[in-house]
Amino acid sequence: MRNFNLSCVLAILTVWGIPAAEAAALFAGPRLVLVDEGIPPAPIMVAPDAAPFTIRAANELADYLEKICGTRPELMTGIPDPVPARAVWVGFHPYLTNLFPSLDFDFQHPEEILIAADENNLVIAGRDRWDPDNMVRQLSRGKTLEGVQEEYGTANAVYTFLQDYLDVRWLWPGASGEDVPSRPTIALKPFVYRYHPRIRGRAGVFRNSSLGGSGGYSGVWARRQRLQLDSLNLQGGHAFTTWWERFHETHPEYFALQPNGTRGGGAKPYPSARTVKMCKSNPALWEQWLEDVALQIEQDPARRVFNASANDSWASGFCVCDNCRAWDHPDAEPRNYSWQGLSKQYVAMSDRQVTFANHLARLLKERYPDREYYVLTAAYGNSRPAPVAAVPDDNVIVSSVALFMLRTGMLDRGSTWRTSNQDQFAGWGQVTSNIVWRPNTGSPAGWQQGRPDVPVTQTGKDIKFVAEHGCIGIYIDTVWEHWATHAPLYYLMGQLVWNPDRDPKEIMADYYRRGFGPAASSVAAYWQLMEDKRDEYFSADPVEDDVVWTQRPGTRTYPQVYDEACFKLAYGLLDRAAKDLDGQPDIYMQRLAFVRAGLDYTRLLVDCSAAMPAWRESQDADAEKRLRRNWDEIGRLSLEHPEAMNWRRLEPRHGRTAGLHPDGSKADVRLPVTE
Repeated sequence: MRNFNLSCVLAILTVWGIPAAEAAALFAGPRLVLVDEGIPPAPIMVAPDAAPFTIRAANELADYLEKICGTRPELMTGIPDPVPARAVWVGFHPYLTNLFPSLDFDFQHPEEILIAADENNLVIAGRDRWDPDNMVRQLSRGKTLEGVQEEYGTANAVYTFLQDYLDVRWLWPGASGEDVPSRPTIALKPFVYRYHPRIRGRAGVFRNSSLGGSGGYSGVWARRQRLQLDSLNLQGGHAFTTWWERFHETHPEYFALQPNGTRGGGAKPYPSARTVKMCKSNPALWEQWLEDVALQIEQDPARRVFNASANDSWASGFCVCDNCRAWDHPDAEPRNYSWQGLSKQYVAMSDRQVTFANHLARLLKERYPDREYYVLTAAYGNSRPAPVAAVPDDNVIVSSVALFMLRTGMLDRGSTWRTSNQDQFAGWGQVTSNIVWRPNTGSPAGWQQGRPDVPVTQTGKDIKFVAEHGCIGIYIDTVWEHWATHAPLYYLMGQLVWNPDRDPKEIMADYYRRGFGPAASSVAAYWQLMEDKRDEYFSADPVEDDVVWTQRPGTRTYPQVYDEACFKLAYGLLDRAAKDLDGQPDIYMQRLAFVRAGLDYTRLLVDCSAAMPAWRESQDADAEKRLRRNWDEIGRLSLEHPEAMNWRRLEPRHGRTAGLHPDGSKADVRLPVTE
């Protein structure tokens, strides 16, 4: 760094209240200068056999260095002769052992990352695992995904370096959500940073924007938040939904024995073909499952987790054969069950599910002894409580469908002991180190419809809670990617899932400061209002003592909670933010317009809620005119702010907003969003 630049930096730090001696000490000793005025930037070195996502990340690093400093560094493949005097090394190369003889490049932990610098070189690397001959995943409808790896440590290390060392932020998808500092010099004091994420299954948080996902548009954002490139490819569904169609004629013995003596319900499966239950004690079933696994590996060689979760309709149709019942524990919690023409209480089946998963896990390990493969089973429905005696094997992952995301303190509606979902998750955490949180979100306060359902404070606590109880993966059904009404919550989720040890308050303070500069306090107050109104919607009136859903809306409607006083205050806060930004860079106003679009949408949708009763009751012409005017305005918003909301998921034809549109679920009712 030139003396002029250093003097300026020291002066600024002194103005900030840092004593001159202390400020100078920050720059004492050797430093690696990556970029400075008058000298070319340090080149970026990539190994010739680097994986595709490593190469992509190296290019993104070059892009952002250019955005920050105005000059793009050169990308070099392999080891040139002579070796550059100063360089950035992306990914491991054997030559690094010469440059950093004291560093250990033998990554011991899954997804471990390493960022280190001396006065001459910077290394950004991580544990990368891939098979060069098997990097293609077969997707549905004949599509394929190329470049698939088992671990993406280096790419995640690059995004960590961009955020933590170059101070780049991605507040939401798109250009307005990107915040990149501008400075002529980048210099680093020598350091070593290592980290490995304990939550290894992260892509399922924004599952529609995962690699190969459908329906999402936040894939680049999710990748840069280090969510998309994870090492546990979790699934959230049920494992045997197609088995009735495949096997009921040839192998009826695979299916659950019913009290009436039929297998699976006989000619008409019970409860349905997709929710029929299996005879889990049947070894032939285990072998068929293993053959299906072999086919999945052929289609996706990077897959490591294989689903064995029971079908849905969680209280119905389970097997009553003697062998299956022998796996149940008599001291388990009594639960309510149903079969065709019969309902009765029986013990929870958590011990049965674990025993079944253990049999599959041992067969899996026997078939593939040199591979790190896992069986996934769901703690769902009448398997939500932790088992009494059965202990999951080391290669069994338990997916706890504990429904406390967005619904704080909610009790399990199937529990006769009135156990909370959080207590059930903690119980599983005591019997296994491989526990995944798999909440169904539903739409408690308009989550699916894009209303401001933003319990930021509680969600921060919930993610830290599951991490403290051993969570290794999170798979959410579903984050709908409505950014203009949910962005702070989404951002906090992304940051904490990568590193749950961080302080949520510090994350959000940085978010508002980086996103809105002088208007940070006004915008933060706006989002706090949205969080407070959301809480008011739930606590407006107490519910009856015998209702097991301990957090649910009260009797007040959306228009009563989000009333004119609410919108007057909300718009007033955004107007105050606009005044705070007078004379500031235009990007702040662009971001404020993005937030305002979410408030405009919320106001229009709440007005639709107020108009719909009259329309339903009498097809009132004035109500219809009001509704259509609102939806025309929503269509305009979708064109002006295409990235503000996931507009296609809000079209009445999708059903989530059908009850707020006079045409209901007509197939041709579409918002005029751009492609």
